[in-house]
Amino acid sequence: MKPKRLIVFILIGIAVSLLTVLLYSQKIDLFNAIDLKLKDVRFRTRGEVRPDRKVVIVAIDSKSVNKLGRWPWDRKVIARLVKNIKSYGARTIAFDIVFSEPSNPDSDRTLSDAVREGGSVIAGYFFRQEAEKQPVAHSEILQSSKIKIIRMSENVSEVPIMTYPNVELNILPVSMASANSGFFNIVPDKDGIIRTANLLMLFDGDVYPSLSLSALRHYLGGEVMLDIAPYGVDGLFIGNRRIPVDESGRLTLNYYGRQGIFETISAIDIINKRLSPDALKDALVFIGATEVGIYDMRATPLDPVLPGIEIHATVASNILQDNFVIRDGRVMVLEVAFIVLFPVLLSIILSLVRKTVVTLVSFVGILVIYSFTDFLLFVHYYLNTIIIFPIISIILTYISLEAYRNIIEEKQSRFLKKAFTSYVSSDLVKEIINRPDMLKLGGEKREVTVLFSDIRGFTTLSERLTPETLVLLLNQYLGPMTDIVLEHKGTLDKYIGDAIMAIYNAPLDVENHSLFACQSAVEMTSKLKEINNSFRENGIPEIDIGIGINTGNVIVGNMGTSMRFDYTAIGDTVNLASRLEGLNKIYTTSIILSEFTVKHYSELQTLWSRSLSSLREVGQAAGLGGGTSELKFRELDLIKVKGKDKPVTIYELSSDANDSLIKGFEEALTLYKSHQFKKALEIFQGLFAEYKDKPSEVFIERCNEFLKNPPDSSWDGVYVAKVK
Repeated sequence: MKPKRLIVFILIGIAVSLLTVLLYSQKIDLFNAIDLKLKDVRFRTRGEVRPDRKVVIVAIDSKSVNKLGRWPWDRKVIARLVKNIKSYGARTIAFDIVFSEPSNPDSDRTLSDAVREGGSVIAGYFFRQEAEKQPVAHSEILQSSKIKIIRMSENVSEVPIMTYPNVELNILPVSMASANSGFFNIVPDKDGIIRTANLLMLFDGDVYPSLSLSALRHYLGGEVMLDIAPYGVDGLFIGNRRIPVDESGRLTLNYYGRQGIFETISAIDIINKRLSPDALKDALVFIGATEVGIYDMRATPLDPVLPGIEIHATVASNILQDNFVIRDGRVMVLEVAFIVLFPVLLSIILSLVRKTVVTLVSFVGILVIYSFTDFLLFVHYYLNTIIIFPIISIILTYISLEAYRNIIEEKQSRFLKKAFTSYVSSDLVKEIINRPDMLKLGGEKREVTVLFSDIRGFTTLSERLTPETLVLLLNQYLGPMTDIVLEHKGTLDKYIGDAIMAIYNAPLDVENHSLFACQSAVEMTSKLKEINNSFRENGIPEIDIGIGINTGNVIVGNMGTSMRFDYTAIGDTVNLASRLEGLNKIYTTSIILSEFTVKHYSELQTLWSRSLSSLREVGQAAGLGGGTSELKFRELDLIKVKGKDKPVTIYELSSDANDSLIKGFEEALTLYKSHQFKKALEIFQGLFAEYKDKPSEVFIERCNEFLKNPPDSSWDGVYVAKVK
């Protein structure tokens, strides 16, 4: 080995490391987002650990809802639940529920009496963005729960704690009867994953504790104390316990596992007193919903559908066990050391070898050693080190050294050709050949039709099948469905587990994109019957799917980084299509599309001077030949989907719907929207009796509800979806 070569390689390693440290100091959002995903993988690789056994969840679950009726229950039932929890020896009870509206006076009084008699109930509330003032009495009750011991350094001009203009409190009797209260807002990261919990909120000049923090204050019998420095929160304490929050009062969550990792007791079992006498002795009990229909579900690194109540329980258990994910000044020094140490080690090793295969093995080996070291530090000491930048430093060092070796030592640059290859799907290859500029990052605004399809109950199904059977099922389902999309000039955007996302009119121009998307959906439902026949013959469970279609403007193009990107579409149009797919569960339908798709489709009809009944000719004009099925649309509802403020008219799409059914349903829907619920109910009942029409059954239930509890005169027929 020549000393000069060793020195040059080490200098390259140091230079790359220093460049990476500079990049690390800039806190670029893209790298931070990637790092969060890598940390999620680290959590999943670690697996489950045991939470504190004193933290117990009392669940409003499907078992309880099936016995007591759908949520919300009469508050006398909640009162009995509180009394029974207390009788089992619980020390503190915290509600991940807000009773913000009065019910009947007797029930409200019974609940407030039970809360007062319990003496250890922590009421939950949440902050809102709408700027509305609370009554004076409510404000006084709220102020009693604020953090009273705040030690503030000099020169503090503002505190970077999240703030809200309004708060949604419990009704006054419940608030006054509670031992204390805390907010239960949960704020996800930009990608929708919950990785931190806001333990503090700023409202009207005061700092308020979260539900879990307020519950622990009562449970431990210590006061909450807050230290504030010019840069933000410097320290948060409950008695002598220090909670390592960041400058904004957020705690990085040390998750224990997937749903059910905490001891969870069904509310009905407590209401009916089925537990042993000391079942909840000295327990910190959180009461909240785990029933999917109530939809208090959150995405976490370990579970995409974790009930929100388990996040509050995780905070409490982390603090009780002193089991925190640590990221302080010492951890940051260790991160910088990793960014420099491993690349320099790689430089020394590569200076000793010349064969490409050996250098590649050495590079992979250093990555594995770093990853294993980082993982061990997390598992045993919960050091929350940043992952992406040491990896970037190692990769850039390897690339730089290989470039030097091949260029300076006059060898071909085989590595560079591999390192910067971008991967695209096969259905775009022809277009990319014609338009090589597509390989550049970026996008364009374009009107498209987006189709989402999803297998109903796939999670439950996957739990019942062996991995081999599950893979066979997916392959036999996804293959034919993808072929249908491609045959109808669609682009397969991606598979999302069992779900399919397809776009029409990108990257290729397809004028009739709404028609092609609708025909794809109808053929997919038809093809599903053949697939289910095959499944039945082979002993595989049959499946059902839901499809959502929406038309509108999106941004389409290559998204990602210069080393790896995907051709995809983003925007509200995509989000709405996904929401429409989920609405099939509400209406028990197969295909739901938006008014925007119907409008685009109707404009095509006008352009071609065809009626809705002449779809065979339309299909031929579109280039699909003479086998096109007739498409029929039925207006289903005017709905405001979750996450959207503006209502959208939705339609059911089918090829075999009865015309009399469609006409009768439209008549009943018109009566329903004009508040004539009794007349509408009669028609819906007739349709259900004659055709067993599931959407009619949905409106039968709504009409009965409105006959009992009529809506305001200003109600315009909009249904607000409570699920995604």
